[in-house]
Amino acid sequence: MSARFHPYLCGRNAAEWLIDMMISTKGRYALRVMLDLADQTKGSYIPLKDIAHRQEISVKYLENILASLSRAGLVEAIRGKGGGYRLCRPLADYRAGEVIRLAEGEGMASVSCLKGEKQGCEKAGHCRALPLWQGLDKVIYDYLDSISLADLQGMEEI
Repeated sequence: MSARFHPYLCGRNAAEWLIDMMISTKGRYALRVMLDLADQTKGSYIPLKDIAHRQEISVKYLENILASLSRAGLVEAIRGKGGGYRLCRPLADYRAGEVIRLAEGEGMASVSCLKGEKQGCEKAGHCRALPLWQGLDKVIYDYLDSISLADLQGMEEI
């Protein structure tokens, strides 16, 4: 059995599996929405229904995501006719990690024992694997924080 692919990972490598386990649909959708706004006419407000249609996300779910992004100051919102959402900073000033952490809240961790306020379990004091999980989370956070929306916009699909 290869160390790279494991039957429980459904044909994916371990890094892909961990990212899927770590980042929920809400986090992935938040990043997609930010990239969608980045692709639209600069400075204009984009209606919620247009974003929902392009991204194939329900309007109700998208409202929740955009409300969080707006409260955090990542997007500007205007209600009413001609309203919608737009980015309020240059693309290079947004980090993928910032968007994902905002959407995920405190629940973003590679393993359950690192989630939430406790950041550990009853075995943390003698868990020899804990430094591995903490190091993995640091590598993932550092990577996500190293990528801007401008970087993502310029990346080619693999």
